[in-house]
Order: sequence, then structure tokens, then C-alpha cells
Amino acid sequence: MAATIALAGAVCAAGAAALAGLPPNEVVASTGEASDARAGTFVPGEILVRFRGEHQREVELPAGVGVRATSRTLERNPHVRWAVPNYVARASGPAWIPNDPGERGGPPRGWQQLQWNFLPCGSECGDNPDSTPEAFGGIDAPGAWSNLLTAGRPGAKGVKIAVVDTGVAFRSRGERFQRSPDLKRGQFGQSRDFVEDDKIPLDENGHGTHVASTIGERTNNGRFVTGLAYRAKLIVARVLDENGVGGSADVARGIRWGFKRGAEVINLSLEFPRNVNSCEDVPNVCEAINRAHAKGAVIVGAAGNGGLSGAPEVEYPGRAPNVFATGATTVRGCLADYSNFGEGLDIVAPGGGADAFRAGPQCRPAASARGIVQLTLTNTASGKFTSFDYPHYEGTSMASAHVAGAAALVWAALREQLGRAPTPQEVEARLAFSARRDGGLADPQLYGAGLIDAAAATAP
Repeated sequence: MAATIALAGAVCAAGAAALAGLPPNEVVASTGEASDARAGTFVPGEILVRFRGEHQREVELPAGVGVRATSRTLERNPHVRWAVPNYVARASGPAWIPNDPGERGGPPRGWQQLQWNFLPCGSECGDNPDSTPEAFGGIDAPGAWSNLLTAGRPGAKGVKIAVVDTGVAFRSRGERFQRSPDLKRGQFGQSRDFVEDDKIPLDENGHGTHVASTIGERTNNGRFVTGLAYRAKLIVARVLDENGVGGSADVARGIRWGFKRGAEVINLSLEFPRNVNSCEDVPNVCEAINRAHAKGAVIVGAAGNGGLSGAPEVEYPGRAPNVFATGATTVRGCLADYSNFGEGLDIVAPGGGADAFRAGPQCRPAASARGIVQLTLTNTASGKFTSFDYPHYEGTSMASAHVAGAAALVWAALREQLGRAPTPQEVEARLAFSARRDGGLADPQLYGAGLIDAAAATAP
């Protein structure tokens, strides 16, 4: 049993003197200590102390007395050999792997055969894959999910993400619309259709549902595939019509709708044409972005898909200030042949498709290509939006969705680590500094800060 310590004595004269002589509030629990305790980093309310000439003691602290602060204070005493929190060890093992089967009727955890984009890099990055499927181009979602479970924020619980897109199949309506079977209405916050000017932004294209599902499809429910920030609240702003087209006025309205309803992350998987080459051409959109960023939202945008046309510059709104512009990579961790790159590119994430030429030694441009799998609408040309399947999408839209989901996970992790809401700059910096730059990913013109590593970005 741990001994109980009183501030005026009980451990020994040296320890009592050290504690009794503290300036006011020096041993009060720090702001981040409650989150450390919830995360199981160390045993709450207890320290391990060894005084010179004695054995280790387990010391219980009074309520409100901080573990870290008391340890640091005691270590300054010359009679104390060491004083540390009672850190918690755990058995080593594989990261948390959800039970979703992937293909209909597939085995538990079968999603790993389809969603290479969420797998850890594994042995190619010098890690022990623990028999888990791996992909050099994956972002290690299982590691990130484990980190958020430990932090008490599974799936970015409590974070709001605005999806500014073609709408989402988030509810059923009459005979024409069905909810995607791996989304539930409770996942969605107050949403808006700016195309048809109503409150029910249902998808008539499939793009928005695919993007939203990568960001936050239900996970570990034994159905279909998985999503990154599966406990986040999604706010839908439909700004693109059934053809995936919309005006800048509606895009700006969608961004404003998101941040006014508390979105911590806003995803823009869309691009303007090449002749929009500055914020002077879309001042309404840039003003909305700047306002949202100033209010604390991370704005993630697609770099654009002009690579194959020989015009690879990052498109707007991705190139606008305060947007985290995202290029697309393949299963081999190569720049995708369609992805824009160069000035304004911040980071890359899985978008699927074929490798670009001269993108790194890991690339094989003539090899087979894999897309990004998600459950979304099919057969939309019928005028009924009730059929769902696993089409393989490719594009920087898909890459942007990965970064938006990862940004929500990072936001939740930093909220626990810092004891306050992180700024957009802090979230972006964590994503950038933890990104992978190994194995051909070091060229900033092609890869920006590198390929996102969701596990490293959310690590304590």
C-alpha cells in the first residue's frame, strides 16, 4: 500500500520540509494533468520517491496536489535521490484494428484488404508490422485510433468538421434518397443546401458522400469499411450540384456556414479553374477562409488535379493563404500523376491512382494503380440516390479528406495534451512536422512537408 503524505510531514523531515516550504500553488495540479491521468499516463495522485539512504516509497498526494509539480519540487531537495510519477506500462502489441469486414460478407478486419490508404507503413519504414497488412503509402490510421482511445477522445470525439461539397447521403427522404448504410443521422450537425436553398443537403453526385465517409464513416461496427475521425460531428454544406459544379458565392457561404456553427476543421475538396490565379478573382471565398481561420478553424483544401495537363500549379482555393493545400499520393507513396504540386503545396496524402514520373525511387509509373475505396452513391444517373457500393475514386479531393480527418484527430489529441483548444497553426504544424519524408518523399516541390502520418501526429 502506498503511504499517505501530508504537506506538513509524514515521509521524512527532508521531504516534509521540501513540501512545506513551497511557494503558494507550486504543487497544485497543472492544467494538463487531468488529461494525463485520464489517458492513463501515470497513476493519478501518487508519486514514487527515494530519499538518500532509503528504499523507494509510494506516496499518495492530497487532492489538488500535482503529481508532476511535486516530483519536480522534491527532486530539488538534496536529500532526495529521485522523485517521479508512477508511470503506467502496457503490454506491447498491435494497434487497434477495427472489425469492419470491407466487402459485404468479408471477414472481420477485412477492410484492410481494401483500404491500403489507412494502413501503417510497417517493415518498409523499419517498423515491426505485427502481422498487420501494411502499405508504404498508408497513413497508419490504426496507430492514430489507438492514440485517441488512450487519450479518451476516440475517433476525434467532440470535434466538428464541415464538409463543403456536393452534399452527403446522411438521411433518407421519400423514394429518391436513402441514407448511406454506414452513416447515421446522429453523426451530423446543423447542415445547409446552398444549391437548392433548403436545410437538407442531400448528395446527388456521390463525391461528397465519398469524401465525408473517408473523414468520418462509422468504424468498428462490423459493417462495410472505416473512416478516420469516426466520432466527430459532421456539418454538411452543399455548394456543388449533381454535376459537381458550383459558384464561388455558394462556396463562400458554405465556408461561413461551417465556422459559424463551430467547425474546428473545414474541408474543401474542390478547385476553381486555371484562370482563377489569385484571391482577387475570388475575394468572397478568401475572405470567408481568412475569417474561419481567424476564428480557429483548420482549412484543408485540394491542390487540384491538373498534373496530367501539364499545368501542375496548386489551384485555388488550395493556394489561398490560410489553406492547408494537399497533394495526392499513391499506394507506393508516390506523387499521383494527376496531382498538382509546386508553390503553395503544404502536404500530401493518399489520393490513389498511378505514380507520376520522376517522383522518387519508390515509384513505378507503369505498374497497376489502386484508388481510394469508400462506400458511396452509385447509379446517380437514374435520378434515384438509393444505391451504394465501393467505387475506387482518385483525386486530390480524396487526399484532402484524409488530411481533414487527420486534422480532427490531431485537434482532439492536442486538446487533451494542452488542456485548451489548439490553434489552427498548432494543428498544421503537428501534421507537417510529423509527416514522413523517407524513401523518396523528401522533395518539397512534390511532397510539401511530406506524407501525413496520422499515428505520429497524434502521439502523446
